[in-house]
Amino acid sequence: MLWFRKGIVFLSMVFCMSTVAFSQSAPPLHITHLTGDFYIYTSYNLYKGEKIPANGMYLVTNEGVALFDTPWDTAQFQPLLDSIRKRHGKEVVFCIATHFHNDRSAGLEFYAKKGVKTYTTIRTDELSKKNGMKRAQFLIARDTSIRLGGHRFEVIYPGEGHTSDNIIVWFNKERIIYGACLIKSVDDEDLGYLGDANISAYAATLRKVQEKCPQPKYVIVGHGNWSSTNALQHSIQMADALREKKLP
Repeated sequence: MLWFRKGIVFLSMVFCMSTVAFSQSAPPLHITHLTGDFYIYTSYNLYKGEKIPANGMYLVTNEGVALFDTPWDTAQFQPLLDSIRKRHGKEVVFCIATHFHNDRSAGLEFYAKKGVKTYTTIRTDELSKKNGMKRAQFLIARDTSIRLGGHRFEVIYPGEGHTSDNIIVWFNKERIIYGACLIKSVDDEDLGYLGDANISAYAATLRKVQEKCPQPKYVIVGHGNWSSTNALQHSIQMADALREKKLP
């Protein structure tokens, strides 16, 4: 059952996440336990001729599983559902995409057809429609507190950065930031694809994440190594440097 009231969403869901280190021989889908009921899942796709990993998350509760973002590889939409069912004996009931790019949103319509309730923000839906990307069934209008089968987390829009619509998810109790593509890996030497980015606002947006999500134990990035909590500060430093470089 799902309720939206005064910007607060009460849900029950299961969330699992999987992560994987990049290699040319990487498996098509990899799931790794993070902590407690949380898992990282990683799928792969080609970008500029290289096989690149994309990280997502899921959370497991007694009312089902919730996905944070969908696989980048379209061939892994069903295998992810099957893996979750086999591993946890539960169905995915909820999915939210953190921005409109297809490494986050490609599976929204597929999962909706499977009976999963799919969500994005209104801004993400506008950009998805404009750019011909997959769209969610339900829209979130503002920063939202969500309760899911004993878990509580915040869906936060900190400002423009990687895209104008990027959101993050903060699990205060577990101290987990799910930053997706807004936050870069400590192994990254730059901020990656900037075709839809706001370079002047990027660093300020990341600092808002830092303010709203203090002392994280885990910082989950959209691509690559997610094992370091220094990813957020590293991303701020890169965003500061890029802004200074671009200033006249």
